[in-house]
Amino acid sequence: MLRGIFDGDAELYERARPRYPAGLVEELAGQAGLGRGSRVLEIAPGTGQLTVPLARTGSTLTGVELGPALAAVARRNLAPYPRAHVEVAEFEAWALPPKPYDLVVCATAFHWLDPAVRVPRMREALRPGGTLAVVTTEHVAGGSAEFWVEVQGCYERWDPDATEPGLRLPAESAVHSDTGELDRADGLGPVTVRRFARDITYTADQYIDVLRTYSGHRALDDPTRDGLLGCVRALIEGTYGGVIVKRYLHELITASAR
Repeated sequence: MLRGIFDGDAELYERARPRYPAGLVEELAGQAGLGRGSRVLEIAPGTGQLTVPLARTGSTLTGVELGPALAAVARRNLAPYPRAHVEVAEFEAWALPPKPYDLVVCATAFHWLDPAVRVPRMREALRPGGTLAVVTTEHVAGGSAEFWVEVQGCYERWDPDATEPGLRLPAESAVHSDTGELDRADGLGPVTVRRFARDITYTADQYIDVLRTYSGHRALDDPTRDGLLGCVRALIEGTYGGVIVKRYLHELITASAR
C-alpha cells in the first residue's frame, strides 16, 4: 500500500517537505484553545511538520505514525518538548486511551486513512466540545506559471499512463472544499473552512527533493523516475535560471464534537 512508502527516506522527507503557514497553526491553536494542560492527538505526523509548532503551545501531544523511520525523526524534532511523544501504530487499529483529547488533527494525510472508520474514530477520541481538524494541501496555479504548463510535457513523456494529457493546475477559486464526510458525521457540529495560500521558491535541487517525497514519484521504477526528474531538472536549469516558485493552498477544515 502506497501510504507506507514515505518511510523509505525519512531524512529526505524531513528536509524537503514544507512546514505549515504560521497563520494556519495560530488559527488551529486558537480554535482548539490550546495551551498548557490541553491534550492533542495528531494522526500521521510524519517527521513533525505540524507537530512541532503544536508542541510549542505547551500541550500534551501524542502522535500516531505508521512509519518507524518517520517516527524516529519526529521524536528527535520533539526532544525539546517533554509533553510530546510519538507512537508507531496504524491509527485504525490503535487503542484509543480512556481520557479524550481537546484536539484531534490530521494534516495532509487524511486521504490515506480508511474512510470507513477515520472520522468515527477521530470523533470517538474527542471530548465534547473538542475540535476535529483536517488540513489539506493542494497544488494550484500561480508562482512560475509557465513552468507548470511546460513541465507537464515531462510527465506526458515519462509517465504517460498516469498523466492526463494537457493537465493544468487549477486556480484557487476552482478548488472545491470537500467537507461532505464531516458534514454527514454523527456527533460533529458545523464545519468551518479557512484557506491559507502561499508561494515557496525552490532551486532545482530543492524541487527535485520535494518530488522524490511524493508517493507517485517514489512508486515509479528507477529508470522512469530518473528520466522524469532529469527532464524536470533540465527545464528548471535551462529555461528558468535554476529557480521556480510553487503555489500551495492549505485548507484548515474543523468541526466541534457534540
